Formats: sequence, C-alpha cells, structure tokens
Amino acid sequence: MMTYAKYYRFIKGVIIIPLLFFMLSCSTENKNSGSECGDNQNALILNHNGLNREYLVHLPQDYNASEALPVVFNLHGYGGYAMDHLAYADMRSLADREGFILIYPQGSCLDGNPHWNSFLSGPDNKSDAEDIDFFSALIDEISSTYNVDLERVYFCGYSNGGMMSYALACALSERVAAMGSISGTMLDWPEVCAPTHPMPVIIFHGTNDEVLPYEGNSEWSSVPYAVNYWTEFNELGATPSQNQTFSGGSRLVEYETYGPGLNQVSLDLYRVIQGEHNWFDTSTLGFDMNEALWDFFNRYDINGLR
Repeated sequence: MMTYAKYYRFIKGVIIIPLLFFMLSCSTENKNSGSECGDNQNALILNHNGLNREYLVHLPQDYNASEALPVVFNLHGYGGYAMDHLAYADMRSLADREGFILIYPQGSCLDGNPHWNSFLSGPDNKSDAEDIDFFSALIDEISSTYNVDLERVYFCGYSNGGMMSYALACALSERVAAMGSISGTMLDWPEVCAPTHPMPVIIFHGTNDEVLPYEGNSEWSSVPYAVNYWTEFNELGATPSQNQTFSGGSRLVEYETYGPGLNQVSLDLYRVIQGEHNWFDTSTLGFDMNEALWDFFNRYDINGLR
C-alpha cells in the first residue's frame, strides 16, 4: 500500500509536471512557495494553526440570508490552486440555479506544492498539515458567516482532492452528508475509518487512469477496494441494484448503483471506459458530471435519504 513518503515522490513526477505546464500556459501569476500556498484572486482567509489558509466562496445569485442553504466543497488535486480548479471544475452556474453555497479551498504547501493531507499523522506521513481539523474549522467559519444547513454539507474532489474527500468521510463524518471522488482513490483507512453514519458515495474514474489506476497496483488501492469498503459499511449488497450504459460522449460510461442500504443511502459508480486522469467534461461523458454530482448530493442529508 502507498505510504505518504512514496506518495509525494510519485505525485511530483506524474502529476505536477503536466499540471505546471497547464497552469503556466494559462496564467503568469506567481504562486507562493512557502507553507501558505495561495495567491488566489478574491480569496478569503482563515488562519488555522498559524497558517493563512485561502478559500474561494461563491454564493448563489439569489442568496437570501434568511434561508439555510446546503454547501458543496470542491477540492483541487495535488499541485493545484483553488482559482485554477474553479475554472477547470466550475460549478457556479449550477450553484446559482440549484441554490447552494460553493467553496473552493486551497491546500497548504508541501515541498513547495499545494496538497491535501488525506491521512493521519505518523512515521509514513510526510505531511504534518492538519487538514481534517482545518475543514472542521472552515465549516465553522462558513456557517458563522452565511446561513448554512449543517445537515447538508457535501465534499467532492479531484485526484488528491478525492483522497481528501474519502478521508473526511472517514474522520469527519459527523459533518459530512455525502462525498464524491473524481479520479481519486481511498487510502488505507479501514483500520481507523470510523464513520458515525451511513455515507452516500459517488465515484467517477477512468479505466485508463495512469496516475491512480482503476484496478490499483502495488502502491495504490483500486476503485473496487473503495466500492467494496463503502458497500459493506453501508450494507448495500455486493452486486449493483441498477446498471446503465451512457454512449453519448467520446468515452463509453458504465454506471452502477448499489443499494439502497442503511438510512436508504446508495453508492453510485461511473466507470469511464478508456478515461484518463481527469475532471471529466460533458464531451467525454455525454452528460454533465457536475449536475450528476449535485443530483446525487441533493438526495441526502446527514441522516440519509431526504
């Protein structure tokens, strides 16, 4: 299983080089190389453990402070920045239409690169960022500033952001109503994963992902590993209750849903045939992934099916 020391050496070589090329081709802004990664335009700041942590907030256009709204946190991948991820995984028009608050937080720096510490501290963990506690504090900050429905807080993320979403489902489940992973993986949590309630999970992953392989390898857990864990925990059954194939995009998409199980929650898996390490767009899938994420989240609150 992948340790954090190996994880960051691997990620630097595989993810950060193409990501830096993308970022440099899109922006000439300099990024901070210290532990306070940031310099996102229009960012708000939460000081956590002595670090100024940035986050971007989008309020729906008709935001009314008298109405408690759900919140979606959307997390960038390793080496990413919140404002670039917002442009790449833009859910703002969806938030306007559906009426939810949207948060793009910024990871802190590890060896000069933004990251999420998606595991507990220990000898194999190169990062000492307290990101689980950071997200708890950020939920407090958001809910003290805006009118938030604390029973409807959702997390999704890309790559390392997907890893972090799994971590929060394990270690901050009392504040997480549902989670989504896009081209992410679940680290070796089962011995310490202790959710306080059944957890709805939605997964998008390509079968040709060379960074975090769908079937896993000697260093990464597989997508079926995560599916098996959450189907067992939520008592969803070992076989899908529904199957469907989408062929309207450039890649075939095999959809499976498991459950419902405890508290009527489900797990939805979208297997993107020949899909790579991406936040998938409509031309690839033939449907809007952002809408699929929200439609899934919107079915649940902290108590299960709404």
